[in-house]
Amino acid sequence: MGIVVVGTVAFDTVETPFGRGENVLGGSATYFSTSASFFTDVSLVAVVGEDFPEEHVQFLQSREINTDGLQRIPGKTFHWSGRYGYDLNEAQTLDTQLNVLMEFRPDLPESYRDAEFLFLANIDPDLQLEVLSQVRKPKLVACDTMNFWISLKPEVLKKVLQKVDIVVINEGEARQLTGEVNLVKAARRIIALGCKRLVVKRGEYGVLMFTPDSVFAAPAYPLEEVFDPTGAGDTFAGGFMGYLAGTGNLTEDGIRQAIVFGSVMASFNVEDFSLDRMKRLEYREIEARYRSFKSLTHFQDLPEGI
Repeated sequence: MGIVVVGTVAFDTVETPFGRGENVLGGSATYFSTSASFFTDVSLVAVVGEDFPEEHVQFLQSREINTDGLQRIPGKTFHWSGRYGYDLNEAQTLDTQLNVLMEFRPDLPESYRDAEFLFLANIDPDLQLEVLSQVRKPKLVACDTMNFWISLKPEVLKKVLQKVDIVVINEGEARQLTGEVNLVKAARRIIALGCKRLVVKRGEYGVLMFTPDSVFAAPAYPLEEVFDPTGAGDTFAGGFMGYLAGTGNLTEDGIRQAIVFGSVMASFNVEDFSLDRMKRLEYREIEARYRSFKSLTHFQDLPEGI
C-alpha cells in the first residue's frame, strides 16, 4: 500500500555522554522513512541544499525509499545541534539553522497524491495543511508536532489536529498544548479537538495510546546502552505507521501491534549515532525483539474464584 511522509532531511551535530556526531544525517523524514521502509514502500517529501551529499540520497534509495519528492534548492541544508546529559529524555538545543527549510513549500508529485497512508512529520502546521489539501482520499493520516509550533501557531495546529486520524507527540507537548498537568486529562482534551487517537511518546517510560474509550500502554525496551536518542520519536512513528501501511490492518489489535513495532524500531535506533544502527539492522532482529517485547508484559489471568 505504501506511505508518504512529509518532513525534514537534515544535518545533526549531537553530543551525548557517550560521544559526539558532527554533521551526521538526520531529520524527521529521514528517520521516519528509514524505519518505515522495513515494512512498506515509502515516498519522501523534504528539501535539502546544494551541500547535501549524494551518498545520503543513495542510502535512502538503497532502502527503496522513493525520493522523487526530495527537493534540492540553492542554499544550505537544515542543521540542528543539540546536547544530551545523562537524562536522555531531554535534548538541549544548542543551535538551529533553518537554511533552505525557510523556503520549503511541499509540492507532492502526482504519483504521491493517491497515497492511502500519510504522515505529517514535525514541520510548520501551515505546511501540514498545504499537504493535506494535496492528497485525495487517504485511508489514514497521522501527524507530529513540537513545542515550538504549539507556542507559535496553536490555532493553526488545532486545525491540523481536526483533520488527522492520529496525533503522535511527547508528554511534555501534550501538557503544553492543553495546559493540563495530568496526562490522561490532557489526552482527553486533545482527542476532543477532533483526532481519533493520541499516541504519547514517553521516552524511557514507553508509549501510551488513547482513544475516546480506551488506553493502551507499551513499555520501552530495557537497554544496557543508549548512545543517541536523536530521532527516536520519528523512528517510532515510522515503525508504527509503516506496519499499519504494510499490513493494512486498522483493527484495534492491529494498531496495538503497530505501537509495539514502533517501540521496537526506536529501541534499535538509540543504540548508535545517527542512522548507523538502522543501516546494520536486519528484519529477523526486529521480529526477535518484538517477541521479547511481548514477553516483557505477559502475565496470566486470575484463577477462577479469586
